[in-house]
Amino acid sequence: MNASGIRCDNDTKIAENLLNHMLVQRVKEQVDREAEKGPMGMRRRLLSTSVRLSRSMSPTVHKMADHCIEKLGVDLPLELYAYASPQFNAACFKPEEGRLFVMFSSGLLEAFDENELMFVVGHEFGHHVYQHHDMPVGYILNGTQRPSANLALQLFAWTRYAEISADRAGAFCANDLEAVAKALFKLASGLTSNRIVSFNLSEFLHQLDEMQATDAEPGQGAPMEDWFSTHPFSPLRVKALQLFHQSGLMLPGGIDKAELELHVQGMLGMMEPDYLEGHTDVAKKMRLLFIAGAVAVANARAGISEREASVLKEFMGEEFSLETLNIDKLIDTLPKRIRAVKKHASLPQRMQVVRDLSVVARAEGQITDNELLVLYGIADGLAIRRSIVGHILNGDTELD
Repeated sequence: MNASGIRCDNDTKIAENLLNHMLVQRVKEQVDREAEKGPMGMRRRLLSTSVRLSRSMSPTVHKMADHCIEKLGVDLPLELYAYASPQFNAACFKPEEGRLFVMFSSGLLEAFDENELMFVVGHEFGHHVYQHHDMPVGYILNGTQRPSANLALQLFAWTRYAEISADRAGAFCANDLEAVAKALFKLASGLTSNRIVSFNLSEFLHQLDEMQATDAEPGQGAPMEDWFSTHPFSPLRVKALQLFHQSGLMLPGGIDKAELELHVQGMLGMMEPDYLEGHTDVAKKMRLLFIAGAVAVANARAGISEREASVLKEFMGEEFSLETLNIDKLIDTLPKRIRAVKKHASLPQRMQVVRDLSVVARAEGQITDNELLVLYGIADGLAIRRSIVGHILNGDTELD
């Protein structure tokens, strides 16, 4: 088995579609042209803000890196760096001058055991091996030429599948499910000592099974912010890696890859706006709220512009027309639609609508105070914290 064989299918599929999108191609060409002019200065910044870990300084970390390089087929010279931070963090950067750079926080290096750190190293290498840095997500979402709302949602969906692929690369290197789960436990909880809390894999996974037991309320115990992240929330990552370890990719005679991908897609599907096409009563109520909310947000600036009308048409279909739309009457239905969704939809489903409206608003550029008030009003009515809106409007869009 090699790195390409374990990559998540939806990571590959969505990436291929996105890289054929006109705006993605245009932004990528601009970034590539800048890179051709010379180094972007990443190595200079790392040398000035971090400590380069030579083999003599950190033979253990380099031994892990060598192992992952062999397992994943990394083909570039490597430089490792450490920077001062109590946070558990690591990042792999797009290569410059024929070198690959990986950076670790001091907190992570000191708190993680060898196999736990092996998972992190492999995860970061996975982003390079799968060419995730070729997708200019941050440039697109934060650039001057704003993406359509539909493209923004696709980019967020892709980043989560890209993280699944990187997690698999890390698990492939570590080959130790308990260490991998413990690493994610540390990342999620911040707990590192056995003095007070003793990690137990079976109990940790049982907790996750309980969270998945009721389809109507999947992930309710997870932090709300995780639903709006470029990463799958932590319980889903562990569950996805448990399935990966039970698959034929890691275990002779295990479940085949098609079944693995079906399970993963089903889990991550909870974070996708499938209500826009669903036929259940709850999906229809969510869709009606999304339409009225999107119109209200677009109208809050100074009436619906031609650009905003184009965005709304993406979601409402070709039959949408400003000329035939009674905007005031539609906005008047917003409180009733909020109440219907609050009554019938689960917490994660309500969060999906708030997330998608926030992504639509973000895709249109700088958010005005009036637009923010509309989003806050919808969040309040659905019993969702206002901080969720801020998280998606200002959240980090980079892979790590």
